[in-house]
Amino acid sequence: MNTPQLPLSLRTPPDQQFDAFHGQPAVRDAVRAGARGEASDWLFLAGPAGSGKTHLLLAACAEATAAGRRAAYLPLAAFAGRLAEALAAQEGSALLCLDGLDAIAGSGGDEEALFHFHNRARASGAVVMYAARGNPVALGLQLPDLVTRLGQCVRFALEPLDDAGRREVLRQRGARRGLELDDAVLDYLLRRVDRDLASLTRLLERIDRASLAAQRRITIPFLRTLLQEGAP
Repeated sequence: MNTPQLPLSLRTPPDQQFDAFHGQPAVRDAVRAGARGEASDWLFLAGPAGSGKTHLLLAACAEATAAGRRAAYLPLAAFAGRLAEALAAQEGSALLCLDGLDAIAGSGGDEEALFHFHNRARASGAVVMYAARGNPVALGLQLPDLVTRLGQCVRFALEPLDDAGRREVLRQRGARRGLELDDAVLDYLLRRVDRDLASLTRLLERIDRASLAAQRRITIPFLRTLLQEGAP
């Protein structure tokens, strides 16, 4: 089985690094400390879509790998129904980031596999970071012992960025691509497109490609035409 394993230092885009994370610095610093091996706390990140959970987990794996530590990132939705095999392939990792715990809720085999892996990883001294849309007791997990184990993690609640935060993220991510986004352009984008950061980042990539092809600066008329054309 081909299990996603990092070196993410080579594959993680700049938008998913710690320096590009905006929002709760205490959460970012706790995740970074665990990634570097400076802290041994196991973390549970809870928050809605667009709150930065995946961003932090990918950044953690990239940071750990850059420090010479074996790290792996597993999006659990990709392994639902066969989680035992995926987890077995990651035995020996210093850091394991498990994203989307919601995906295995109610799957007896997957929950049991995670429970046993959790215990083995504790005994080995590894650090595990979980992410889900809710806290352990709210996920609908059927294995009480697993809920108890997850409840022993240090929990952080993440919230989506407000408009000011999204504006700053867009401005900085645009700058990394060589795009100059003035206030009028940012206002236009935030009023007319989905506001989650994943959608906004995908749109920035479209804008970057289109502006390079057309050799045009980013203006509202340019954006209006691009958005009317639909997805490439």
